[in-house]
Amino acid sequence: MDFSLGEDRQMLVDSLSRFLADNFDWKAREAAIGSDEGFSRELWNELAELGVIGSWFAEDAGGYGGGAFDVGATFGELGRALATGPFLGSLMAGKVLEALGDHSALEAMISGESIVTFAHDPAIGGDGAPMSDVTAKQADGGWTLTGAKGVVEYLGSADKAVVTSEGSAFLIDLSADGVTVRDYPLVDGGSAGELRLDGAPATLLGESGKAGDAIDAARAMGLVAVAWEGVAVMDVLRAMTLDYLRTRKQFGVPIGKFQALQHRMATVALEIEQARSAAINAAANYDKDPATRDRFCSAAKYTLGAVGSLAAEEAIQLHGGIGMTWELPLSHYAKRMIMLGHVLGDEDEHLARFIELGKAA
Repeated sequence: MDFSLGEDRQMLVDSLSRFLADNFDWKAREAAIGSDEGFSRELWNELAELGVIGSWFAEDAGGYGGGAFDVGATFGELGRALATGPFLGSLMAGKVLEALGDHSALEAMISGESIVTFAHDPAIGGDGAPMSDVTAKQADGGWTLTGAKGVVEYLGSADKAVVTSEGSAFLIDLSADGVTVRDYPLVDGGSAGELRLDGAPATLLGESGKAGDAIDAARAMGLVAVAWEGVAVMDVLRAMTLDYLRTRKQFGVPIGKFQALQHRMATVALEIEQARSAAINAAANYDKDPATRDRFCSAAKYTLGAVGSLAAEEAIQLHGGIGMTWELPLSHYAKRMIMLGHVLGDEDEHLARFIELGKAA
């Protein structure tokens, strides 16, 4: 079976890899995560100009790709560089805009003119219980939204948000009256926020039914993206650890000569290939019926969580104390790996979902 990306897609990946190597070194990343926004707006605009964002969407929506492998390949390179930015939120919001026909807002996002994020998960209160989810109400020929959404990616930097409510989808301007944003940094260097709405004006993108299908498909594409990004992060963790085992000496020989450590790294390598296969399967089955699509996506996300934890833990343990220091890039990759294990549902949630979908098959 041929697992190559194809000539056009490989050219995009190679261009993205070179661009990130030239423009997003470790000092640039530290400056980005130390900023108020948590990412470089200049880099975001340059990626848009390069065509990275446009590759996630179909030609009739203003892009030039849109397939699951287009998304997976680009997110893999972003993960390899540990790039920060509203990539996942923009992908899922854009997929909803694409499916429901708001190509104007999507084209502005593709060009880098505006940032649109995706608000779907309910906010959690201080007592650990979910807060009131967003409800929609018709008023004066339009719509208003009231309620809260939590952990909205790069909310403080976004211009607009696609907000879900009872299977329907709405587009809101985050500078409008009735919108309150509380953003905060994340442990892996990114940023998220809590969105509170109190009669905020909104544009209806689609009501339950078609909109619900679009939301489900957008989240499935998000799982594909996260799976491919996670595999790339694991590859870096493995490469860094192997390099350390070859250079760190104990008793006069590289510690990579010790058979026990070789066996541990062999296990990590085998498990990463399982995660890679699951990510490829998720992309390959994305265009099938929703049940099949979701089953393969949950399989990839479960595998990502389980293998990602193993890869991060082994990398830290085999490096010893230095593996946890801020100055060593490995610690940042490990943090991102653990975070990816929880984005869009952790391994327990997706294992249960995979089992239920299997029963219905």
